Amino acid sequence: MFNWKVIGKIIGILLVMNAAFMLLCIPFTLMERDGDLRAILISAAITSGVGGLLMYACRNRTSNELSKRDGFVIVTLGWVSMSAFGALPYIFSGAIPFYADAFFETISGYSTTGATILTDIEAVHKGILFWRSMTHWIGGMGIIVLTVAILPILGIGGMQLFVAESPGISPDKLQPRIKETAKRLWLIYVGLTAVELVLLWACGMSFFDAINHAFATMATGGFSTKNASIAYYSPLIQYIIIVFMFIAGTNFTMIYFGLHGQFMKVLKNEEFRFYLGFTLTVSIIVGLVVYQLGLWSFEESIRNALFQVVSVITTTGFITADYTVWTPFLTVVFFVLLFVGACAGSTAGGVKIVRHLLLVRNSLLDFKRQLHPSAIIPVRFNGRAVSSDIISNILAFIMIYISIFGLGSIALAITGLDFMTAMGATATCLGNVGPGIGTVGPVNNFAHVSIEGKWMLSFLMLVGRLELFTVLILFTPYFWRKI
Repeated sequence: MFNWKVIGKIIGILLVMNAAFMLLCIPFTLMERDGDLRAILISAAITSGVGGLLMYACRNRTSNELSKRDGFVIVTLGWVSMSAFGALPYIFSGAIPFYADAFFETISGYSTTGATILTDIEAVHKGILFWRSMTHWIGGMGIIVLTVAILPILGIGGMQLFVAESPGISPDKLQPRIKETAKRLWLIYVGLTAVELVLLWACGMSFFDAINHAFATMATGGFSTKNASIAYYSPLIQYIIIVFMFIAGTNFTMIYFGLHGQFMKVLKNEEFRFYLGFTLTVSIIVGLVVYQLGLWSFEESIRNALFQVVSVITTTGFITADYTVWTPFLTVVFFVLLFVGACAGSTAGGVKIVRHLLLVRNSLLDFKRQLHPSAIIPVRFNGRAVSSDIISNILAFIMIYISIFGLGSIALAITGLDFMTAMGATATCLGNVGPGIGTVGPVNNFAHVSIEGKWMLSFLMLVGRLELFTVLILFTPYFWRKI
């Protein structure tokens, strides 16, 4: 039923790749002479050793074919195994001595959540901080998409992996072959990261800070190298990061069209138009309310409001101010924004705007269907009728998402967190945002959460990053039944 030989080999390849990425931290370790070289080398050796053994043990296979079931297993196990071994540099360096904390930090990186248990980020050595940001960058576009892009071995069956990793409405294929699609996505991703890196560096950031923040921005992750996050930097740097957070939250297909001069396709896209309009509208409202508080000048109020709104909507999680102290009304606004998400096909997490749009349109059309029960009235998006299967999928997604949020909040409250913090932690980890409300707000962290709570939140980050179905389907009995 499952092609375990191929599954094992692909997991082995992912671990070897993980080890290779660890070695990229060595230059920063040597520059600072911080003594973490040994920790990185040991971590890379263990990870590549286990990956190599898996590849060797699964070398003899009867078929390269991957079924859709194989795709779900590979993506979920791939994410878990990368996180399990990705925690090793934290452990061996002593930066995070306890494995539950190290795993939480690692899966927070790969899932681009940005929730952290570190209380003094600036005390952590550069090699480990770079690895922390690297987990963001790898997870941003997706481990499996990266593998499909550079490993011909996955040319057969690659579509199953891509669909499992991007189980949104319908991933647009930029090219007929999925491998070519993955390559182009990564070229865009790498190119935008490089452009942001140069701009941040030119505007006053050190090269180390620039590369870390470029990784975190394009991945919509949120790990910073400073305790004050982006509040540490100048207004010009903050504006640059706002722009790139917004770009990272845009469907990469639209970015592809934009780079090829097809601007009308971008402007006619209903999700992008709503994304732009909604972000600007909420930012202006929040900015005006903040300005009335008298905390900053008009420009500072608008900038901080725009930064925080874009950061939360795109699920990046960078901060320049604590939105939970602005007013109770704005705290509620930002709590609601935790459930929005940016565009489908972006590196952002969350529910995604297209799902909200289609859900609202379908609900409004139900009134019309009540008056005309025999009429066929389809939901339309970008001028096309949306199939009933997609609408059904969205309804199921929203229902399951809300159910997980409710159950997760109750479970975290049982571990000892106050209910506001439990709701904030659940919403932010399930949506892969980073900061929440309560004692896990923008200026706080997750260090005080119990061990049980951290494992729960780690699971929520994984489920949210893979958009529910990819992980949860593994817990259904019919997934494991023989056909």
